[in-house]
Amino acid sequence: MNSEILIYIVKRILLMIPTLLGVLTLTFAVVQFVPGGPVEQLMLELRGKGDAAVGGESSGGGSTYRGRQGLDAERLEQVKALYGFDKPAIERYFAMLKRFAQFDLGQSYYQHKSVWDLVISKLPVSISIGLWTFFISYLVSIPLGIAKAVRDGTRFDRVTSTMILVGYAIPGFVLGVLLLVLFGGGSFLQIFPLRGLTSDNWNELSLIGKVLDYLWHLVLPITASVLGSFAVITMLTKNSFLEEIRKQYVLTARAKGLSENKVLWKHVFRNALIPLITGFPAAFIGAFFAGSLLIETLFSLDGLGLLSYEAVMRRDYPVVFGTLYLFTLIGLVTKLISDLCYVLVDPRIQFGSGGGS
Repeated sequence: MNSEILIYIVKRILLMIPTLLGVLTLTFAVVQFVPGGPVEQLMLELRGKGDAAVGGESSGGGSTYRGRQGLDAERLEQVKALYGFDKPAIERYFAMLKRFAQFDLGQSYYQHKSVWDLVISKLPVSISIGLWTFFISYLVSIPLGIAKAVRDGTRFDRVTSTMILVGYAIPGFVLGVLLLVLFGGGSFLQIFPLRGLTSDNWNELSLIGKVLDYLWHLVLPITASVLGSFAVITMLTKNSFLEEIRKQYVLTARAKGLSENKVLWKHVFRNALIPLITGFPAAFIGAFFAGSLLIETLFSLDGLGLLSYEAVMRRDYPVVFGTLYLFTLIGLVTKLISDLCYVLVDPRIQFGSGGGS
């Protein structure tokens, strides 16, 4: 078993290389044809047309190309050299791959910081939103899903299904706007803060005060983020439990005289949670990096979602490619860990010689 798992891990790691190359190559090729690159943006700023640059970025139209008009060739070459665009595309591509092989994500064109520093600086916001969303989702959804499975077809099952499906149908940003209007000082109550993770006087607060202040700022954005995730996990838990309850071994356990609690918690519970447990790594890691742009913008939270959006809009290619490489690599590793979890929670599963499970 150990040798099979090791061979499987090696094969999966080797398959990550062409996957990463494919993602980076396709994105790099597309970027070469996108109008309004960083050279045009800077030239517009040098001409005092920074506002026009923003408009050109958002529309992707021809206004960005006018950045080169009326400027001498020497200045244009200097700007190209500044961003490395004086070199052929193929040379820039392989230089990027060489940096990434050394885990050097490059330097932002506009913020004059390394991409690593930018990602790390945005992590507290994304971790705060993602991690709390992850824990609350599972802590609520799994017990609710079990309760719905045990009471399948009852009024409790129907009412809770309606509630979570309504929550799933409401977009997070719409709920966020509603929460701000109702509880954030809109037309009704001013109970919760409008923006940020902490108050202006956070450094002056006691330890307990800091914790309470931090949690108080998270109430609205976490509520807006978490509501839609209840439906998927809850229904997955319910269906998984119902599938196990109807199997032959459960009928046999009941026939032997075991109590319903023992059947549920000793036999059904372990097998029914396999699909959920194996999804934990992906959900847990995704909580750090799956920043919601709309939620972050709505509640003035400067996280990874906003960083990626601004990088695309400003054509900050080192940030675009650096975060793309990092998040793709993390996603591939997480998928491998999720597959390995199947073996840990269910020893009956074996990896065959073909590399599959």
